[in-house]
Amino acid sequence: MADIFDVVADATRRDLLQVLLARYVSPDSERGEISVGEIVEKLGLSQPTVSKHLKVLRDHGLVTVREEGQHRYYCIDTSPLEDLEDFLIPFLSADFDSDTDASGSTVFAAWSGMPLPEPIRRAAETLQHPSDAGTAIGRAAAAASHRIQGASHEVERRVVDPLKQRLTKNSDR
Repeated sequence: MADIFDVVADATRRDLLQVLLARYVSPDSERGEISVGEIVEKLGLSQPTVSKHLKVLRDHGLVTVREEGQHRYYCIDTSPLEDLEDFLIPFLSADFDSDTDASGSTVFAAWSGMPLPEPIRRAAETLQHPSDAGTAIGRAAAAASHRIQGASHEVERRVVDPLKQRLTKNSDR
């Protein structure tokens, strides 16, 4: 699973994936393919740079290539991103609502006198000012929650909605 994270961690490859996705969902594109030359033009990168990154995407199954003479046409294949989605979904769908039953949480365990998990108990014993640590953890959790919610909306806008449009377009044919 780490491989897919390494692939999408690169900003240039993410830009390439966005261009490929835009072409894939475009109503003007019958096959959803785009040439290397068009990608170079859209991103303002050199042809060798684009080709190098497309090779990485191809090696990880994120794009397919069709050769026609000396021209290559690339199309996005989102199925390898399912590993990434499987990893992110628990974070994106986590319910941070305070009305839910939190009896299994570490905070509840500490409050109720239930035994804490060993690593947490050991860490808590070494703290000079546990309230400072709790504040820092709370702020970090809130910031992470905010980032995840923002990312969720961005994924919805950039990936899910265009894919829905593309699928609707294909089912209308």
